[in-house]
Amino acid sequence: MLTAARLGASALSAALLAGVAAGPALADSPPPTPAAAPDGLYGKSDPTYDGVWRQSLALTALSAAKVTPADSAVGWLTGQQCEDGGWPSYRAAGTACDPKTEDSNATALAIQALVALGGQQPAVDKGVAWLKANQNADGSWAYNPGSPGDANSTGLAVNALFAARTDPASVAKAGPGGAGKNAFDGLARFQLGCSAPADQRGAFAYQPDPATGALAPNALAGGQAALAAAGGHLPVANSVRADAEPKPLACADGSAPTTVPHAEAGEAVGAYLAAQLTSGGNHLTLTTPGAAPSPDYTATAWATLSLIQSGHPDQATDAADWLDAQEATWTKNGTDAAATATLLLVAQADHRPTADLTGKLTALGPAPKATAPAADEATPAKKKNDGIGQYWLIGIGLLVGIGGGLLLSLQRKRNPNL
Repeated sequence: MLTAARLGASALSAALLAGVAAGPALADSPPPTPAAAPDGLYGKSDPTYDGVWRQSLALTALSAAKVTPADSAVGWLTGQQCEDGGWPSYRAAGTACDPKTEDSNATALAIQALVALGGQQPAVDKGVAWLKANQNADGSWAYNPGSPGDANSTGLAVNALFAARTDPASVAKAGPGGAGKNAFDGLARFQLGCSAPADQRGAFAYQPDPATGALAPNALAGGQAALAAAGGHLPVANSVRADAEPKPLACADGSAPTTVPHAEAGEAVGAYLAAQLTSGGNHLTLTTPGAAPSPDYTATAWATLSLIQSGHPDQATDAADWLDAQEATWTKNGTDAAATATLLLVAQADHRPTADLTGKLTALGPAPKATAPAADEATPAKKKNDGIGQYWLIGIGLLVGIGGGLLLSLQRKRNPNL
């Protein structure tokens, strides 16, 4: 069951929109006593619901920033893994693993972090095996195994497969009737196709309506599933540039299939997200029943990463600018490890200055073993100027050489004895 404290790692808003009754479940039992952040963990807030999530984001972002984290930070994450390969949201030291508490979101993020760090292949392999074992027959993943799948969890699992160099098309749960649907099939069941209104095509829903099976666009589902549809994972380091806007889903006539083909999925959701960002003031909006709409920082960040991954950085720039402007609010002045790490991942993907965010994130955890060279933002400009100076020197040298040769030639013509 999803809870409010797990906002950073799950789609509470999407679950509420899909009719998952999180509120009553919380009312039936007292909230757990807040846990103190253990040594090695990034951030000081209660890690009960997001410990593995925020640690994975932090380690992924710092690895991309060429920071070598402390052994205690890596050891804390690997120590959270259960023997069967899955990760819970958080497990207190000395507590035995409970398969019911393991979740696909934490597992998928942990796999991506360990791939980014390198040298953790056994843990990665066990994590991938856990994802394969807990895939639904329809190709999707649920937050907790045994439940209906959702777009967020499926997208994150596909991200992890890509990071681990495992083809999602080859991952299908075997059952009594043979192999089920593959991971791409599972992702496709949440994407709105040609039967949807034109301005919703390409969007992702969190889950189908339990009564009607209808799909309704969801901001966070769209952002997180879009990175998977675009073939990406964290950290995003795609250098492909389309130099064009994302292509909306082609729906020429009524015979078009309602399921979006995998080859068109990334562009279709990219077109939808780009339109939503433009019309929404360069950010996506969190809408929950009984609450006023508010900016959704996490969904906006994932949408930005997805557009960059799919080769459309121009459509992501304004959203990245908006996130920069919201840094203090979103990251709680640099004290929220998950938000700070996510913003750093966006800055890295969009080739923005990263030293300040890297420093703030590093300060939230144990002292690293090694850090990147200081003043990394000055390096590109310095190299550019050095290159220009070198070209001037070469040019002047050529001119001097040519001039000297012409002068010697003239002198020889005037004096054949030279």
